[in-house]
Amino acid sequence: MKRNFLGLLAAIASTVMCAYHTQIAHAEQPTSNQTVQQLPAEAFGSLPDVSNVRLSPDGNHIAFVQRLDGKEPGSVISIFNVADKSQIYPIRTDNKRFRITNLTWANNDILLVKANFPATRYGTPVTESRLVKYSLTEKKMSNVLKKSVMKRFKWIPQFQSNVIDYLPEDDEHILMQFRGMGNTPEYPSVMKVNLAGGRSHWVQPSRRDVWDWITDRQHTVRIGIYRDDTAYRIYEQSENKGDMRVLWEFEAFEENVIWPVGFDHDPNILYVNSYVDGYKALSKVDLRDPELKLELVFSRDGRDVNPSLVYSRAKKKVVGFTDGDDSDYTFWDNDLTKLANGLDKALPDFNNEIISLSDDNRRYILLTTNQTESGTFFFGDRDTQDLAPFAYRYQALPPELMAETNSHFYKARDGQEIQAFLTTPKNIEAKNLPLIVHPHGGPISFSNGGFDNWSQFFANQGYAVLQMNFRGSAGYGFDFMKAGIAKWGQQMQTDVEDATRWAIEQGIADPKRICIVGASYGGYAALMEVATTNNLYQCAVSFGGVMDVEDLVKNHRNYTSYDIVKKQIGDDFDVLYENSPVYHAKNVNVPVLLIHGEKDRVVRVDHSEDMYDALKKHNKDVEYIELKNGTHYLTNNKNRVATFKAMERFLAENLKSTTQL
Repeated sequence: MKRNFLGLLAAIASTVMCAYHTQIAHAEQPTSNQTVQQLPAEAFGSLPDVSNVRLSPDGNHIAFVQRLDGKEPGSVISIFNVADKSQIYPIRTDNKRFRITNLTWANNDILLVKANFPATRYGTPVTESRLVKYSLTEKKMSNVLKKSVMKRFKWIPQFQSNVIDYLPEDDEHILMQFRGMGNTPEYPSVMKVNLAGGRSHWVQPSRRDVWDWITDRQHTVRIGIYRDDTAYRIYEQSENKGDMRVLWEFEAFEENVIWPVGFDHDPNILYVNSYVDGYKALSKVDLRDPELKLELVFSRDGRDVNPSLVYSRAKKKVVGFTDGDDSDYTFWDNDLTKLANGLDKALPDFNNEIISLSDDNRRYILLTTNQTESGTFFFGDRDTQDLAPFAYRYQALPPELMAETNSHFYKARDGQEIQAFLTTPKNIEAKNLPLIVHPHGGPISFSNGGFDNWSQFFANQGYAVLQMNFRGSAGYGFDFMKAGIAKWGQQMQTDVEDATRWAIEQGIADPKRICIVGASYGGYAALMEVATTNNLYQCAVSFGGVMDVEDLVKNHRNYTSYDIVKKQIGDDFDVLYENSPVYHAKNVNVPVLLIHGEKDRVVRVDHSEDMYDALKKHNKDVEYIELKNGTHYLTNNKNRVATFKAMERFLAENLKSTTQL
């Protein structure tokens, strides 16, 4: 069965929102005795068909990134005119020289495009960022920073895309943060950048050890985030930029952290993210209060909240927030609450995320997802009461062919309960299956049981997939996160092993057909598992994995984050090396597949090169694939597909699965 692509604002039955009813047509669901079509690796491994969807402030244009296939693959920015349904493609990339990472409308005419690309500074591999603009009226693209501006820097800034305020009432300017100017050029200053070609000027000089600036809703630079080694201070600055007041002081990765989230329209009301009873919550504080008492706004029982504020220009107030852990929106504005509730009623089996709103809150972009739905984008108009789907995130992944994911809890060897997510092949009983153990990267990250193209790929091939949120994962409170600080190779690792043994004990996994597959930190966990356990796994796959933890930390010596990295991962280099896969290479007794991008700027390619050499030295069964122009995030579609095909072949060879879909 093939999913029918709806096309931009296709001529299908629109939804009358006053009745809160919609219908999405999918192919007939297979019955339990039907086999499920096995899809090609390209369907799962390719970049999204559509991503970074953004609605212009007036709601008249939709910008997004669209994948290109064919002889000249890559990505293109598309801008769709809602009124006349015309479409233009102003920017294209092959995803080798640079990749598009974000789109934002500066105003109704100018689209800002952030791009990243790999580079080297003073012999150190780095990622550079740039900001370009496209004008609808001028029909041309240009750099945001003019040559005349660049001449004023003492050096060319590595990051040239950090917008801290879009100045929505001022169509000609934005506020950007750069290093490379002033008496302390190693720290960022704030510049008012002219988008119309006029003169740009500095509005905030740099201050020693202040690494970030935050403005209020009146566009005044108010908050400075200070860091010296691992010590933080949150400063408030008066309007005359005189002495700065210390609001809070804390150490990185400690429970007393208080991070500013943003201001309400009242310049004295600041929202913050801090721990309340051991879990991150959203609070607010009146900066006029000498005691700076925090007022709780929102918390969850037993789960962290990592909020980003939703501010309404029309209402001149913060109307809610989105939670970074699950992309869920929470509104306390009655009008938007009614909209969100109506969407949930219309689409009750989906996670409905309003990802972009017009300034008047009348038009919006909705993204619907669930365990088997990779994502459908809708354009909504509250005045015409229409809700029309216009694109799929992954056209080739019809939900009727995707597998379901279920949450489970297992006990680690010390009694700690760990959440895990099990995805099993569609229409096959979860008994005695070949198993892919799939620890997440980060490691301060998480698996949430939502749609995951890696897990769906493995399940479509006939494998069960187990993802666990081992200690150190995000979202489970301070104590759980802290258990992963400087603990690589310890309880974080045995939590993965205990998950595997749980799947065997439950009868889910065939103990003779288990492979562990991970990327980044997950690649580290995969190789550590096969190096430190006996007869538990039949193979291991690492993409961009950390193979030498000592080297990972030392490689940050030329970065400003070095002290933070040492605190997070550790600074006893002997212990770090001993807790590295490369140190245990002689103990690996199963086939290993290593895949790494040659331009990986997060985990350098020499990690996999060194691991390959160490395994070969001990005559181990190892295959190494190095991806030309490859990055840590598989931003090139050719490399993504090659990675999935390599895993498909390797798993079939080593698990010898007889499962037929």
